[in-house]
Amino acid sequence: MSLYPLKFKPILKELIWGGSKLETFFGKDLQGKKNIGESWELSAVTNDISVVENGELAGNNLQELIEIYMDELVGEKVFTKYGKEFPLLVKFIDANADLSIQVHPNDLQARERHHAFGKTEMWYALDDAENPRLISGFNKDTNREEFLEKLNNGTLTEILNYEDVKKGDVFFVPAGRVHAICSGNLVLEIQETSDVTYRIYDYKRKDASGNERELHLDLAMDVIDYTKAKNPKQTYSITENEPSKLVKCEYFTTNILEINKKIERDYYSFDSFAIAVCVEGSVVIEGDEFKPVKIKAGETVLIPASVGHVFFQPESDAAKIIEVYID
Repeated sequence: MSLYPLKFKPILKELIWGGSKLETFFGKDLQGKKNIGESWELSAVTNDISVVENGELAGNNLQELIEIYMDELVGEKVFTKYGKEFPLLVKFIDANADLSIQVHPNDLQARERHHAFGKTEMWYALDDAENPRLISGFNKDTNREEFLEKLNNGTLTEILNYEDVKKGDVFFVPAGRVHAICSGNLVLEIQETSDVTYRIYDYKRKDASGNERELHLDLAMDVIDYTKAKNPKQTYSITENEPSKLVKCEYFTTNILEINKKIERDYYSFDSFAIAVCVEGSVVIEGDEFKPVKIKAGETVLIPASVGHVFFQPESDAAKIIEVYID
């Protein structure tokens, strides 16, 4: 069976800080659930593996597809590096309240401690909210001793770097950087395939059972980068109907495509799968060897490496796509 652009069923996560904006903003079906903090659009995390919802492969999960199609799905270069492990996780995050202050380990630390990938990530802000901000690193060079002192006496926020957020802002969060998405933000997150998070502080919130959520300070201390955050907010400019670079790192490359006419994208030269996340408008993905696949704002599609050559046809006056691949 030939591969084609694949859409997957969202995996909804009820979280203490979640809300309903994914329904009101994107029209997502929250299945009667409340406090949806995350919608995992494309995931190979154990016990949370995405399932195809379109075409002849509907009902198959992402792991099954990799085991069957291997480099046809992800690209020879990617398959050589990652084998049958899909390397990226794509999610939408609705921060109805502040997320915990946290940090993620790098690949080496995560492999030694959890037999998992590390977690470098990026955020794309989807909406203008009232006075939204987020935490990304420290506002000065610090050290373990000062960090603990500030944490213990309740003044940690004095050394954290706060960034104002508006629609279209992009933030790069390497492993080791202390961070938190604050209330009011709706973001797209692109990250390594990992669910390893070390909570440092969680505002003493209690879950439905009346218990404070677990913290992981002992694990976090050796992971934290104590230097001042460098360029947490990425700068970029948009050229209509051309890919405009947002973030490029060893784990992923992300572009933004703002299109008002039919454009052609050729992914063969990347030797990688591509992910297209529609963040505004709607787009029909066309090609010579598959039926057209439509995605609207809030939807994601995986373009297999063997498909390679596609056209994006906006249905509205203009549409925006976040494009992801491994360079």
